[in-house]
Amino acid sequence: MESRVLLLVLFAFAVSSDFTESPSFGEPIANVTVPLGREAMMTCVVNDLGTYKVAWLRVDTQTILTIHHHVITKNHRIGVSNTDERTWHLHIKELKESDRGWYMCQINTDPMKSQVGFLEVIVPPDILDSPTSADTVVREGGNVSLRCAASGIPMPNITWKREGGAPIPLTAGVEVFSVEGPTFNISRVNRLHMGPYMCIASNGVPPSVSKRIMLTVEFPPMIWIQSQLVAAYQGQRLVLECHSEAYPKSISYWTRERGEVITHGQKYEPVIIESDYRTHMKLIVKSVSASDYGNYKCVSKNSLGDTDGAIKVYPVLSPTGKQDIKFKFREKNRHKLSRNKTKNDIDDAEDGGGSKDKQSQYKEYEEYEDEFMVGSGGPACSKLFSLSSYWYLLLLPALIPAN
Repeated sequence: MESRVLLLVLFAFAVSSDFTESPSFGEPIANVTVPLGREAMMTCVVNDLGTYKVAWLRVDTQTILTIHHHVITKNHRIGVSNTDERTWHLHIKELKESDRGWYMCQINTDPMKSQVGFLEVIVPPDILDSPTSADTVVREGGNVSLRCAASGIPMPNITWKREGGAPIPLTAGVEVFSVEGPTFNISRVNRLHMGPYMCIASNGVPPSVSKRIMLTVEFPPMIWIQSQLVAAYQGQRLVLECHSEAYPKSISYWTRERGEVITHGQKYEPVIIESDYRTHMKLIVKSVSASDYGNYKCVSKNSLGDTDGAIKVYPVLSPTGKQDIKFKFREKNRHKLSRNKTKNDIDDAEDGGGSKDKQSQYKEYEEYEDEFMVGSGGPACSKLFSLSSYWYLLLLPALIPAN
């Protein structure tokens, strides 16, 4: 059992009256700051100790720890040493928070002499499960508060960062790389806020600690299409593309005009590329035929809603087909002009130049080409061009390259 006595009555030693000099302290006891779990050492310097003895005590509990070279307490973490009869050290191993406090060095003179020093035990930060936020889900447009609570001595500072060091978007287009404070408020959350955040606690005592908090932002699907009108010639390999964003992750697929879902097969190859809340949808038409012209839809659905985007595929001449039409027209009109003159006149007219006769001849050429397209494109092609021949005639000069 540890001895507990009043500070005024510590030793039952007879003090010799023959000494002419009384012991004294050589310097104050320095306050000590030591991290949790390490070893602390407090030092007491005594001059002219003679036959007197030095003791160490815990002030708040009035517990005698050591007397001279002997450890009195049964606490195995306590030790005493001296480098000479002048310098005395109190050792406390494997420091605990409960070791924080005042310690006294005494000399058994009459009256007793003593001085005290303070042991500060610093504690590295620790993030508390409560009230620290767990992974959080919020609807886009709402507000959210993320909280981080930590303990430690001294009290830790809290810093918020995005995992990977990406900037944090705030209001009015402002971006920052960190936010200070135990609470992180985000107003009008949007999908750009989604992702993991790190709550980092530090107080100068290593190691700093962190907790990963995932912020999930939910929103219904949205679709973007770069080209809603796509030209293709028969035999061409065609790729249609849509981009969608949604969370929870969407179900994405392609349909034709009547709503039939397009599946992977000999003609079509749907491709879905997902990245976080983004989806890149592709539809590969391996070889365009007349039946492939018309409308396509890319569809995206999740638990919050659905949307779709439309793409129209229309026919154009292949590069070789354009040359065939030119050749046939020139052969048809060989009796009117020589071959070279016919070629030159048509090419001049394509460039917007030439005489009125040349322009008239080119108009005849356009009509011939339109007739050729309607006659050879099959039912789908004929229907399309009968409805849009006016626009086709406007676009034709740009579609036929000069030789």
